[in-house]
Amino acid sequence: MRYLTLLFVLVFLHQFAVAQSRKIAFKTDYGTIKVMLYDFTPKHRDLMLKSNQDSIYQDALFNRIIENFVVQGGEHDMDIAKREAADSTGNKPRLAGEFDARAFHKIGALGQGRDDNPQKASFLNQIYFVIGKKVTEDHLAKLEAQKGIKFTKEQRGEYLKNGGLPRLDGDYTIFGEIYEGMEVIMAISRFKTDKDDFPLSPVRFSVSVIE
Repeated sequence: MRYLTLLFVLVFLHQFAVAQSRKIAFKTDYGTIKVMLYDFTPKHRDLMLKSNQDSIYQDALFNRIIENFVVQGGEHDMDIAKREAADSTGNKPRLAGEFDARAFHKIGALGQGRDDNPQKASFLNQIYFVIGKKVTEDHLAKLEAQKGIKFTKEQRGEYLKNGGLPRLDGDYTIFGEIYEGMEVIMAISRFKTDKDDFPLSPVRFSVSVIE
């Protein structure tokens, strides 16, 4: 019976992975991270693919590293703020958030950064990987009460087993997940940083589409 259950889970995960149509690779000096983009967050999936064509994520930097939280890359918050402040038109392009219960802040999830705009809309050129930390039942219960949400069975099971960042769910868009190379992003998350979370040595990456 246990064998059949395991077989069912493996088949389900395989079908889930195949069902998502686009995959990308983050190539670093420390190894390659392969990511499956979600078809149920299509605007962010397509933004990532377009950004790759526009070379935004070619020879880019992971420029904010916080152990047990996130590894962030692309344009830094401070640089975005400076660029937008210098724009006399007041233009602040964003992408409307896409929230789906299947896309949540488990370890290895790929999300899109944003500022504190009330629409929860994403920056166009900043991504992050969830590193996360241990999560308890009490933690989830408090978040449900505070945010007025209910974690799904899948979310709860994943968070309690492996950890993550459930407090960000519903506020930041998740649009993909690592399926190979988790050890690479975990190693990068432990790099030494300065007081502003910049890594002391540059951590570069380039993104390519896996055909």
